[in-house]
Amino acid sequence: MADKTALWPQKAAIFGASGGIGNAVMQQLRRAGCAKIYAGSRSGHVIEGSGITPFHFDLESESSLREAAEMMRLDPPQLVFVATGALTLDDGSEPEKSLSSIDPQAMMKSFAINAIGPALIAKYCALIFPREGRVVFAALSARVASMDDNRIGGWHSYRASKAALNMLLRNVGIEMNRRNDQAFAIGVHPGTVDTRLSEPFQKNLPQGQLQTAAQSAAHIISVLNQCDAEDNGHLFAWDGQRIPY
Repeated sequence: MADKTALWPQKAAIFGASGGIGNAVMQQLRRAGCAKIYAGSRSGHVIEGSGITPFHFDLESESSLREAAEMMRLDPPQLVFVATGALTLDDGSEPEKSLSSIDPQAMMKSFAINAIGPALIAKYCALIFPREGRVVFAALSARVASMDDNRIGGWHSYRASKAALNMLLRNVGIEMNRRNDQAFAIGVHPGTVDTRLSEPFQKNLPQGQLQTAAQSAAHIISVLNQCDAEDNGHLFAWDGQRIPY
């Protein structure tokens, strides 16, 4: 991976900018000199600040994702970062510990949020991306989606939906690179971060393993800046190590 020293990105879009990691990434991009940030919130929270253009989106509404991308068309981002995902669902459904716990409705919901929503974001953002220069589509993924790294099983819906996301990112990157040889897509595993998503699972973590959102964001931005088109379609951990499929 090559280190990138020039100011990049100058324009970015974050889907999930009101969440813990997404907001931390947004704030660090601002401090680094990113001049324009499209800040998307699923909750409807309006994010304000210099250089910020807020928007609302719904991962389960294709029309809202199409409208969000269309809003950026005249001044498109060089980076789209999808900082969304669900481990425990809004109805309280937790990751399955055994096959007997699989519920088809909960599994469909997990795929809708973790795989289909990001795929639709890519569908429409790919149409507005610049045709030259460094362009990146990145999404939060998870180490537990790696088949090579899976030793204990369980968490069936979450693992499968994030594995689907990883395959989609591979496809997205291939298609993006056909239009622009400096364009690529990657997945980023943020580590275990002190956010609402991981809160129910923090109790038994080894000391020092839990990161703050700010720490995670700094690592993510470092990964985004170090990767290039040769890394297209791969999944990276927060420390820059490539995670096997």
